[in-house]
Amino acid sequence: MSANSVALAYLTAAVLFILALKGLSSPVSARRGNVFGMVGMAIAVLTTLTVTHNVAYILAAIVAGGVVGAIVAKRIQMTAMPELVAAMHSLVGLAAVLVAMSAFNNPVAYGIAAAGEALHAANRIELFIGTFVGAITFTGSIIAFGKLSGKLSGKPLRFAGQHWLNLGLGIAMIAFGIVFFLSPGWTPLLVMTAIALALGVLLIVPIGGADMPVVVSMLNSYSGWAAAGIGFTLNNNMLIIAGSLVGSSGAILSYIMCKAMNRAFLNVILGGFGGGEGAVAAGEAVEKTYRSGSADDAAFLMGNADSVIIVPGYGLAVARAQHAINEMSNLLTEKGIKVRYAIHPVAGRMPGHMNVLLAEAEVPYDQVVEMDEINNEFADTDVVLVIGANDVVNPAARTDPNSPIYGMPILDVHKARTVLVVKRSMAAGYAGLDNDLFYMDKTMMVFGDAKKVVEDVIKALQH
Repeated sequence: MSANSVALAYLTAAVLFILALKGLSSPVSARRGNVFGMVGMAIAVLTTLTVTHNVAYILAAIVAGGVVGAIVAKRIQMTAMPELVAAMHSLVGLAAVLVAMSAFNNPVAYGIAAAGEALHAANRIELFIGTFVGAITFTGSIIAFGKLSGKLSGKPLRFAGQHWLNLGLGIAMIAFGIVFFLSPGWTPLLVMTAIALALGVLLIVPIGGADMPVVVSMLNSYSGWAAAGIGFTLNNNMLIIAGSLVGSSGAILSYIMCKAMNRAFLNVILGGFGGGEGAVAAGEAVEKTYRSGSADDAAFLMGNADSVIIVPGYGLAVARAQHAINEMSNLLTEKGIKVRYAIHPVAGRMPGHMNVLLAEAEVPYDQVVEMDEINNEFADTDVVLVIGANDVVNPAARTDPNSPIYGMPILDVHKARTVLVVKRSMAAGYAGLDNDLFYMDKTMMVFGDAKKVVEDVIKALQH
């Protein structure tokens, strides 16, 4: 292909990627957005194959990666999607580091220097940025994967002088980057990379498990900028554009997540948020009383209501109850009851987790409503069914200044006339906090596996 044809093909792919992001902004157009993204990626890959001299190696890598990806996708559970996303981010970061190392080792082959010539100043900056962003993304994503999968404790790990250590390492990394810029060599590059790998760990370990949704979106942004860095190194405009799109959209999503959790965006970037210092263990205070009931009781209350709002959470995903909950809502709708689903921006373990689950169960899009749009309607709702959610419906975020989640926007479930909460037990949620909602007079706890409880409610509604 000629240079103009390659540029045109890459431009077409870039436009399709932009259309893909636009499509993914709404559940109604999400499938079309995915198609645009897949077509764009196919064009980008095929175009790249026409301009490379190593087609056999690339095809072998595509086949191997495709086989592994297909096996993982087939086996992965919806509950494990957040840690899978974190694992994918780590691979992007590692790729950025390896490409930077390879380009520095053989700059002639990458076309960034002629034989016998030193690297240009711009290329040194590109290698520096690509390496440190990629290294931080790699180790940071591994820690996020460990916390999300339960292989590492979800509790924040803090120690005295942590921020000063991070600052010192950051300054040292930049200093070695300057040395590498002034006099390119393996020693400053490797030291800089080692420091960046350590920073990736240190920035994520102080973040509590409840704040992982923000971390996932933040690492998504990092992986995009790492990909853009690879694009500069390879002089590939397509990678630069695609990486920039992912990086900027991830940063915007991180900002939205921070607003949804009352966190400072700068603190997220610096790894200085999460967990809260005022957290107390659930049940530490005086014993509280609560009211419990059965699935039959829940069916009676919802079956005689005019309006029902369902609030799904991570427990819904664990129980794989999304299909059952859709069947139940269809039965209620057939009885003339208005049913909607209230979605908190950080419900589950990653942004959009609940939306994906409900879409998988073919819940009508017009029934799924975001927090800002539905919060004013809770006060006029007869029954709210909270199924597997905890921290996103905790009134302490509005009423208790000493709570670690104080100020965090929540779904105003506590304003409804009746609240039903489906949980396995009275154990605290992911943030490790007790929930005042469970002890309100208007609340009835229904204990059991979410899917089993919903199936029992369905049976009761049918009789």
